[in-house]
Amino acid sequence: MGRIVNATYMTLDGDITNMQNWHFTYLGEQAHAAVKAQLAASDALIMGRKTYDGFSQAWPQLPKDEVSDRMNTIDKYVVSTTLKDPEWTGSKVISENVVDEIRALKERTAGDILQYGFGDVTRLLLDNGLLDELRVWLHPVLSGNATPDQLLYRETGQKTFTLNGTEVHDTGMIILSYTPAQ
Repeated sequence: MGRIVNATYMTLDGDITNMQNWHFTYLGEQAHAAVKAQLAASDALIMGRKTYDGFSQAWPQLPKDEVSDRMNTIDKYVVSTTLKDPEWTGSKVISENVVDEIRALKERTAGDILQYGFGDVTRLLLDNGLLDELRVWLHPVLSGNATPDQLLYRETGQKTFTLNGTEVHDTGMIILSYTPAQ
């Protein structure tokens, strides 16, 4: 059975969306190795429509390398009621019975199912006990320009987590690994 692993890149002030302004400064050799290992352990990606729209435009345009090749060939599942005909190779849409479909995906997947970002799909996973691990890639920077809808925080019920481990990088970035508490 597969595990759903969320990887969220975040600044100290909670910005999870303006990565072009702060992420790449901290993407050193250790982070690149962590990205490759995370992708290698994954048999599929799951994402919402916004992530799909951004990724499907960017990843096919990037130069071929181990990471971009994996992103472009891995099975992708998009939770969306509006996307009908995804063009990115290997993409399938989940539009009905989403929770049941994701449960079935976990059952038929051997490796991890990787999810990037923290939005409506992540909250759905948490609310239904489907998220197995949350990895916060904490960047040592205050973005200073995120709007409330670009922050990790949203009004929602309280969720608690158990710390699994930390990975500290030379750039100051820390990957915090958590399991939702039962």
